Amino acid sequence: MLIEERRQHILGLVQSHGRVLVNELSENLGISQITIRKDLDYLQSKGLVQRTHGGALPLSAGAMFDPSLQEKMRQHSHEKQRIANAAAKLVQEGQCVMLDSGTTTTVVAQALRRFGHLTVITNAINIAADLAGTDFDVILTGGTLRKNSFSLVGPLAEDVLEEMHADILFLGVDGFDLEIGLTTPNVLESRVNRAMVKAAKRVVVVCDSTKFHRRSLSRIVPPASVHCIVTDKALAETDVEVLRGHDIEVILV
Repeated sequence: MLIEERRQHILGLVQSHGRVLVNELSENLGISQITIRKDLDYLQSKGLVQRTHGGALPLSAGAMFDPSLQEKMRQHSHEKQRIANAAAKLVQEGQCVMLDSGTTTTVVAQALRRFGHLTVITNAINIAADLAGTDFDVILTGGTLRKNSFSLVGPLAEDVLEEMHADILFLGVDGFDLEIGLTTPNVLESRVNRAMVKAAKRVVVVCDSTKFHRRSLSRIVPPASVHCIVTDKALAETDVEVLRGHDIEVILV
């Protein structure tokens, strides 16, 4: 493979998978890690990727990047469906379930329709609408609408959540850094998510493996606040070991 072909191949992997790691590229392509790092540095110099520790992300995946719900829905749809089906198995009939906004949690909400009765607390107006035809008790937090994510945020949402208690929270995230924890590009969203974590007996993160090793603008909670993660099998074994070292249950689907 010529140098330019290799770099185009790497760029394609970044765009299709959401991130690449130096050690994995080195092993898969049979090229030294030094050469891979030079390739990633070159792609960054051309404004095509964003270099991170140990790899690279798409240029659009910076700390302030906040794609719309519609844009996110088109990404990793098969993984989200598997994650949602596995997440629904963690719920018991009659429980109070909390769902934050996002595409993965939207699919989780759809998977929960197999239950006869649940109480669902959410700040996502699209999720509330999806569940309107069920026998569930659906509670919207109230708050100011973020049109980009169809979510309700702000002091009103936070105040309502202070009065709530849920058996389980399904939390979707934009980034999961193994050191600093869960992050999102919107500060108001992070505050609502943090209030949800405080209101839930069990916190389950639902996200595909591309969200790991990403840092967005605002931290929600550290890894120690998470009880369980449901993600896809592409997550590196070393990451699984680190997560389990934090006493976090990891479910790979």
